[in-house]
Amino acid sequence: MKHTLTLIAASLALASTAALAQSQGVSKDELVLGSIQDLSGPLAGFGKQVRFGMMLRVDEANEQGGINGRKIKLLVEDSGYEPRRAVLAAQKLVNQDKIFAMVGHIGTAQNMAAMPVQFQKNVINFFPVTAAREMYEPFHKLKYSFAATYYDQMKVAVPKLAKEKGAKKVCTLYQDDEFGLEVFRGAEEGLKSIGMQFAEVTTYKRGATDFSSQMQKLASSQCDMVVMGTIIRETIGGIATARRLGFNPTFVGSSAAYTDLIHKLGGPAMNGFYATMTVQNPYTDEASQPIRFWANKYKTKFNEDPTVFSVYGYSLVDSFLRAAGKAGPNLNTDSFIKAMDTMVIPPDIFGSTEMTFGPQKRLGSNATRLSQLKEARWQVVSDYFKVN
Repeated sequence: MKHTLTLIAASLALASTAALAQSQGVSKDELVLGSIQDLSGPLAGFGKQVRFGMMLRVDEANEQGGINGRKIKLLVEDSGYEPRRAVLAAQKLVNQDKIFAMVGHIGTAQNMAAMPVQFQKNVINFFPVTAAREMYEPFHKLKYSFAATYYDQMKVAVPKLAKEKGAKKVCTLYQDDEFGLEVFRGAEEGLKSIGMQFAEVTTYKRGATDFSSQMQKLASSQCDMVVMGTIIRETIGGIATARRLGFNPTFVGSSAAYTDLIHKLGGPAMNGFYATMTVQNPYTDEASQPIRFWANKYKTKFNEDPTVFSVYGYSLVDSFLRAAGKAGPNLNTDSFIKAMDTMVIPPDIFGSTEMTFGPQKRLGSNATRLSQLKEARWQVVSDYFKVN
């Protein structure tokens, strides 16, 4: 009897240890991932594109047998781009659907709201679609980010472009919130490095549609380069207003304005605009055969042209699957983190820079490069700049 009780106790201890080692969302033949997108709010177009990109890579992986014998199940919830709804979506995905990791969650405030829900259950936040520093700072073992921050993008790109253009008066128009301030602060720091400062500064409130006074102010100051802390509608409105005034400085924005919507909605007036970026917008008639093939594959599946946000979705899932594969058949949160600690993700067909991670390194790369709108098409015009 004593021997039997000892065996039972040992078996229970082993079962308990196995249960602790096992992470939610991982079974013998399935790996469950979650994502929160804006599918009904102001960024619904972007959210749909990220989702389609993720779906394409998941389908490819499953057609090839999954990762270490596990098929990938991707569950997507809608936040409407509202932090409160993002929390509810995270609670559902984490507590009811039992996801292993959150991948590609879009939006800064939305991620900030959802992360505590995830971290309480040891659920990784992998490659959120936002360039905010909070996605990897302060350090947390469950945070992984791929996007060079708005601050770093502007810190390195603005002084290089100012020197290249021989700019004498660099000015700025930026959105009066944390996003706009990050663009402003990065550019300001970059200009200091070449002994310059902003000659004129003007702002606008989120949701503004009239930029006449701001552009008149910059024009009267004879600015020859304008840093745009703007997203889509404000980029188009600001530049279009300047053109009507006969004011034609060099305009440069962040990756928030690197989207095909700028030239599709803004028309020829947007030609000449620069934006920081990493992976390039895929065109179905792209000169690069691999990108052209991928873009047409995407269009065949979803009946619409892909965008850079489609690429973000596709690439971030690809990166996740590389790490999950490296973690081996005994996948859990600890083994995934261990795999990421030595992870090197090579450049892809879209021109991404190499990403590296480590025990204390949660941002894959802070490098950025410049693209310019020429004849209603984004064209890469620089090599990568790295922030020191």
